[in-house]
Amino acid sequence: MLVNKAIFPVAGLGTRFLPATKAQPKEMLPVVDKPLIQYAVEEAYAAGVREMIFVTGRHKRPIEDHFDMTFELEVALEQAGKAELLEVVRSVKPDDMECIYVRQAQALGLGHAVLCAQRLVGNNPFAVLLADDLMVGEPPVLKQMVDQFADWRASILAVQEVPAEHTRRYGIVAGTQVNDKLMDVSRIVEKPAPEVAPSRLGVAGRYILTPGVFHEIANQPRGVGGEIQLTDGIAGLLRREKVFAYRYDGKRYDCGSKEGFLQANVELAMQHPQLGAGFKEYLKSLEI
Repeated sequence: MLVNKAIFPVAGLGTRFLPATKAQPKEMLPVVDKPLIQYAVEEAYAAGVREMIFVTGRHKRPIEDHFDMTFELEVALEQAGKAELLEVVRSVKPDDMECIYVRQAQALGLGHAVLCAQRLVGNNPFAVLLADDLMVGEPPVLKQMVDQFADWRASILAVQEVPAEHTRRYGIVAGTQVNDKLMDVSRIVEKPAPEVAPSRLGVAGRYILTPGVFHEIANQPRGVGGEIQLTDGIAGLLRREKVFAYRYDGKRYDCGSKEGFLQANVELAMQHPQLGAGFKEYLKSLEI
């Protein structure tokens, strides 16, 4: 029951960031000095995941290249004696981490993207990480969730309270409080209007799911937006299994939006061990 597989749905077109994403995946947009997808992979690795499954599209080859060995670059850095940079390049993919890629031929929704990885996951629990949601926590948010899974052996959804006017952007959960961090979910609804939302607890971009969810996704009708929704699959799973919502410790940056992306760049730059001090002084000098 160890969680050692993670799915990264990365086939989206990134239209909200055009023209920046016209020729590069949105997941490769850098926050300070690392692409978004690397933050998510590092979070999964820190949680004990060693098999990273990327559900990609035709235009996502740079993601594969990023986690591949770059022989010419490594040789050039080694010959130039740039040992620190060489270590940075090699640390992108640790030796004990496996990267697997599967194509999502059509953009049919998050549930469909997860279903594309079913054969690779098999009958194992697995994580789903949305790279758009950059999560910063200590311990890392997915590690917190893996620890919860070890205690409950049931699906765990990361949640946060959202403004009432934003319920249309999230899967919204309701249920019975187990403790100050955990809720026993009885209901989950995809992007409800504020007046019908069962609560203000929205699902953030981190999930630990049991393999039973694949059956639900495969046998459900299309949901909101005509897409195969992961939320609907989880709603079906609730009829047969426990599902818990976990209020994580940490901060989420919605890097699927330009505002959230800019916030992440500023705040993480301020925390950067080499750049932080100088960048803070620069910000102080601005006339705002």
